[in-house]
Amino acid sequence: LADIFYGRAAIEGTIYGQIREFVGNDAAAQIQNMIRNASLSGKSHGAVVLGMITLLLGATSVFAEIQDSINIIWGLKPKPKRGWVKMLLNRLWSFSVIGSFILLVSLLVNTIIEALMNQLQRLFPQVTIVLVYIVNQLVILGITTLLFAVIFKVLPDARIKWRDVMAGAFATSLLFMLGKFVITFYINHSSVGTAYGAAGSLVVILLWVYYSSAILFFGAEFTKAYAAKHGSRIYPNQYAVWVKVVEVEESDTSLQQLQEKKEQENKDVDENTKVK
Repeated sequence: LADIFYGRAAIEGTIYGQIREFVGNDAAAQIQNMIRNASLSGKSHGAVVLGMITLLLGATSVFAEIQDSINIIWGLKPKPKRGWVKMLLNRLWSFSVIGSFILLVSLLVNTIIEALMNQLQRLFPQVTIVLVYIVNQLVILGITTLLFAVIFKVLPDARIKWRDVMAGAFATSLLFMLGKFVITFYINHSSVGTAYGAAGSLVVILLWVYYSSAILFFGAEFTKAYAAKHGSRIYPNQYAVWVKVVEVEESDTSLQQLQEKKEQENKDVDENTKVK
């Protein structure tokens, strides 16, 4: 897949220039070489099909894990009796919406930035470098805000207002941008990559992925707190319920007995609901 979509770009150094500011020069060069080697090794239809299937399964699994994590942070849980077909359709829908958004942004962002840069160079030739940097950062901030907003709105099994989502997404984007500068400075000025030898670039990539995940979940916590304090609150959708945590102190009761008691209480609730 990298051969089909990014092989030529990798050879020309485009990918290196795009990702080196995130993970550093060494890690970016290693990724570029991996894609270059794939593009020079020939193409196989079977490998392409297998790669697409693997990509689809891996991507949907990642979105499912993010969905479950945000549900836990917001105190939500899908209904136990929800069918697996609905769960699969929900996962595909979330993947399709966010994937389409990312694809659309990737197609438009370079065109928009290039057009803005040309206008700035024509109108303000004396301060082009400063304006280019400021506009570029503002565009990135806006794109990441929209991306986080779509994630917080679409992925969780919740009903939440767009204004609450945008507030949390903006705060998350600010932290993401700040963290990008901090972690890039750390990677470029520390020996975290060279300390692990040949695997140093992989360690750097994993470090960036870990930090990005932490920022995403912190943003989910901020969105929850903002919606509860200043917004219109978060509610479970029709396929989810609230999770209530209750501490039980019964030293003479085993875990199995507590589970059986809980199952019996759930059956009693279901029977009472049917009678009503």
